[in-house]
Amino acid sequence: MLLVTGGAGFIGSNFILDWFKQSDEAIVNLDLLTYAGNLQNLASLADDSKHIFVQGDIGNIALLEKLLAQYKPRAIINFAAESHVDRSIHGPEDFIQTNILGTFRLLETVRAYWNELNEQPKAAFRFLHVSTDEVYGSLSANAPAFTETHRYEPSSPYSASKASSDHLVQAYHHTYGLPVLITNCSNNYGPYQFPEKLIPLMIVNALAGEPLPIYGDGLQIRDWLYVTDHCSAIRRVLKAGKQGETYNIGGWNEKPNIEIVKTICTLLEESHPQSNFQNQITYVKDRPGHDVRYAIDARKIERELNWRPLETFETGIRKTIQWYLDNQSWVTDIQTGSYREWVEKNYAHRRK
Repeated sequence: MLLVTGGAGFIGSNFILDWFKQSDEAIVNLDLLTYAGNLQNLASLADDSKHIFVQGDIGNIALLEKLLAQYKPRAIINFAAESHVDRSIHGPEDFIQTNILGTFRLLETVRAYWNELNEQPKAAFRFLHVSTDEVYGSLSANAPAFTETHRYEPSSPYSASKASSDHLVQAYHHTYGLPVLITNCSNNYGPYQFPEKLIPLMIVNALAGEPLPIYGDGLQIRDWLYVTDHCSAIRRVLKAGKQGETYNIGGWNEKPNIEIVKTICTLLEESHPQSNFQNQITYVKDRPGHDVRYAIDARKIERELNWRPLETFETGIRKTIQWYLDNQSWVTDIQTGSYREWVEKNYAHRRK
């Protein structure tokens, strides 16, 4: 039995779906179902008794104690987080509450549970904390990519809150001996991603005839990781990672944002030959403190755990676009009034 937190979100739901393709081991999925949590992502598991969904907060200690006592998981994978930089700029307190205080309360409850385990399950137990490359800050164009020993220099409320959670996880290993693992991933993309992030936002807006908003000059560089590759890396770290270690997970796909958007336009035009989606590209005012470049050096996980991504950006982006073309009802269902209000709040004042 695994306990997965944040399992109705983008990466968490992809992990659970992928897990059940590889394993019969059951999962307890704890998710608060905030705006980005969506049980529709897991509709195919509605009648599967191995998927046990519980709506709740990782900061709810009484609930955590109950779940740990009832299900006795052998491992916990913590996806639960507020994860959007723009939202953290507009409202940082939610990020402090979930990413710092929530992680702290989860760690405290898990530590008490772990201390009471018998010798064999105690030795086998793992707490895997899923984090981001944004904790490392920004790189110049020619700087070496982030390694696991790179100094933390977060530059947004989001990345600062995730950096804090990483430090807490490591502290619980060094101080209390809790057997932890940390992964820091690059930008994920793929099915079920909420359309506030770059790739799904561009796909959805292009098909709707809406502007494709590009921050600043669009030359910000990111390393792009297809979500199922990320899921396979997490499985590998859980199985073979050395406790107390951090593993960077990247896609070996550094690309500027404007290139990503133009690629999406070109691929969409294959199925919409009468359209010229690049005409919808609109440059808007950059967000405050926008990091120039992220790049992951993923050689450690390849060297020590024999993991490397299977998808290139070219194969992954085609799969992603096709998924959104095939699942437009999913997009329609999540575009509620609150989502539209958020888009207007974030982009209206940026228009040039």
